[in-house]
Amino acid sequence: MSNIAPTPWKLAARAEKMNPSVLREILKVTERPGIISLAGGLPSPKTFPIQAFADACAEVLHKDGAAALQYAASEGYGPLRQAVADMLPWNVDPAQVLITTGSQQGLDLIAKVLIDPGSRVLVETPTYLGALQAFSPMEPTPVSVASDDEGVIVEDLVAKAKDSRFIYLLPNFQNPTGRTMSEARRAAVSSAAAKAGLPIVEDNPYGDLWFDEAPPLPLSARNPEGCIYLGSFSKILAPGLRLGFLVAPKAIYPKLLQAKQAVDLHTPIFTQRMVSAVMKDNFLERHVPTIRALYKRQRDAMVAALKREMQGLDVQFNAPAGGMFLWVRLPEGIDTVALLPQAVERNVAFVPGAPFYAGQGDPRTLRLSFVTASVEEIDTAIAALAMTVREALANPG
Repeated sequence: MSNIAPTPWKLAARAEKMNPSVLREILKVTERPGIISLAGGLPSPKTFPIQAFADACAEVLHKDGAAALQYAASEGYGPLRQAVADMLPWNVDPAQVLITTGSQQGLDLIAKVLIDPGSRVLVETPTYLGALQAFSPMEPTPVSVASDDEGVIVEDLVAKAKDSRFIYLLPNFQNPTGRTMSEARRAAVSSAAAKAGLPIVEDNPYGDLWFDEAPPLPLSARNPEGCIYLGSFSKILAPGLRLGFLVAPKAIYPKLLQAKQAVDLHTPIFTQRMVSAVMKDNFLERHVPTIRALYKRQRDAMVAALKREMQGLDVQFNAPAGGMFLWVRLPEGIDTVALLPQAVERNVAFVPGAPFYAGQGDPRTLRLSFVTASVEEIDTAIAALAMTVREALANPG
């Protein structure tokens, strides 16, 4: 038996303030077999183009396998950077494109480059929890901007813009609410932010997943020098690739690149080359519509089930025009964190809404994902959720 004393590891102050993901802790209760999960933010595996990647893998290894398995440039694979620039709806120089290990890494790099302890960072109400987590180690002061069905309210943005480092926005089919910022609101937000000298971090992982019509032009297209744009291949190809990108003004790009070099040197070049090969010959133009069609059917099924099963209850919900999520507000007096274990007893899981708020959360809210469950599972799950709500109303406390 060793007599060596335990090593007295001393944590950095920022590590002391790190916490586990609230959602991942909550969702441990959903791991029971037989649960129909409407909780996760996972794309449907039915949409993964497996054969296309099998062919691309063989092609990449056959054509230049040694280079595909070697270290590579931190900025990313040149042809992929060009492909990203070409698919965006404004004039983008490929030299402004940085390939990241998932768009989540882009949020981490932005936090490291732009946030000091105590920096004010504006966010929507509610906002993407993963962004709050990415920003948190840099110890910002997150400030919620009042929001409605079209996104942030311009007057509140203007009132809170002073001394803020940036505002973080998801204009298209937002996570968690599914809402989309209108053309008029985008124009007003872009103008107000520019006048206030407030940079915008625009996150757009879901923008290609529209159901009936494409969303308006990105905020970044309106003021490229005042925005950093984040995108992802997770939702249109596969999340296991861990492949995203950011587009940054040339004034800030070098610092983001230096931050990435310190993190992982470069995003896996083999993955980049495979995606570049898959994207040839307009593959995405043929593939993405199949995802839209599938998700639209499942969105329709969930909206219909909610209308049917929640009838007579004071339950509010939206019908998002794209993306993966639907937002629900239950009657007064219900706390969805407390409701979740009761729903799990009926074999259905959801995500409570309160953790998505930078400030005081609304305990009545919850997020539902409609993309991984079948239509039959959606019907069963929403019926079970409605029974859970009715029981909670009948037995308060």
